[in-house]
Amino acid sequence: MDIPNIEEKCDEVAAFLKSLSHPQRLMIACHLSAGEKTVSELLALCHISQSQLSQFLKRMELEGLVDSRREGQYSHYRIKDKRLLQLLNTMQKLFC
Repeated sequence: MDIPNIEEKCDEVAAFLKSLSHPQRLMIACHLSAGEKTVSELLALCHISQSQLSQFLKRMELEGLVDSRREGQYSHYRIKDKRLLQLLNTMQKLFC
């Protein structure tokens, strides 16, 4: 194990994991790992209020985890940071 390299990255890794530390943000990320979703699709899948979903998505976007695009009146979200997909796959193997 490369301890000096790990020490350099601790703050970055802690911030990355903190972004997913809320169960609903983790659930949103899991749903997005299957592919791009509209806000309406995420609402149906996550069973939370629109204002909560909006807050979670905004935070995840500011933290660089997800990306969005507008198409007409719909917002589409997808995973931006490919490390997130790798982490979600590993977590599924370890916990599911």
